[in-house]
Amino acid sequence: MTTIIAGTNRQDSITEKVAGIYLQIIEELGQPAQLLSLKNRNLWTRNEEMIKLEEEFLIPANKFVIVMPEYNASFPGVLKMLLDNSDIKKCWWHKKAALTGVSVGRAGNLRGVEHMTAILNYLKVNVHYNKMLLSKVKEELTTDGNTLRSEAIMLMKTQMQDFMKF
Repeated sequence: MTTIIAGTNRQDSITEKVAGIYLQIIEELGQPAQLLSLKNRNLWTRNEEMIKLEEEFLIPANKFVIVMPEYNASFPGVLKMLLDNSDIKKCWWHKKAALTGVSVGRAGNLRGVEHMTAILNYLKVNVHYNKMLLSKVKEELTTDGNTLRSEAIMLMKTQMQDFMKF
């Protein structure tokens, strides 16, 4: 099972749209997947909601696709709270992750992706080498604003084909 994490709690985020595309791609590859949105989640402490989230999304997963927007040259605090307040041995140890940075700027959240790589390595997660950096993501959106241009989707498909073999 692969859990795709939309790493922000902002409403109507581009990050969640990108995460939804990953869900479609993985399902098209015939693999089980689910999408974890951090919107409206109480992740401030290890509480009943956090434990339920672990049981449904984190513990059953053997792979993660983490899609994260750039916040102050890194990633959102809500994503860090997910890591900090989870049972790291049950949720993260010896699992695999693919990372995607999303940015309206030109670096595709390179710093945030590298920051997350270091944290996940500390949590004993094997991070896939093919990291997607979606730069100037607003320009990558189709005219309806709901999906990405075909070139970006092709790169995402290649990344996921490799990741499913990882």
